[in-house]
Amino acid sequence: MATAGSRYLKEPFAVHEERMQATEKIMELQFTQVEQRLGKIEGMIERLERRLWMAVYGVVAVILTQAVISLIEIGPR
Repeated sequence: MATAGSRYLKEPFAVHEERMQATEKIMELQFTQVEQRLGKIEGMIERLERRLWMAVYGVVAVILTQAVISLIEIGPR
């Protein structure tokens, strides 16, 4: 069976299509890697945020403790 048209007209498009498919595969792999890295970064940020809030709560607890102690010392007189 002979196909209509010249093979010289179709071959450049086949090569271009293969390049496009290869580029799409590479882009898909790159996006997958970026998503994985972003997931790791988000996890690190969440842990950092927890640590910062614990530090804030610790400072507030120390300030409140000092205020209560000073009130206790002043109170009985």
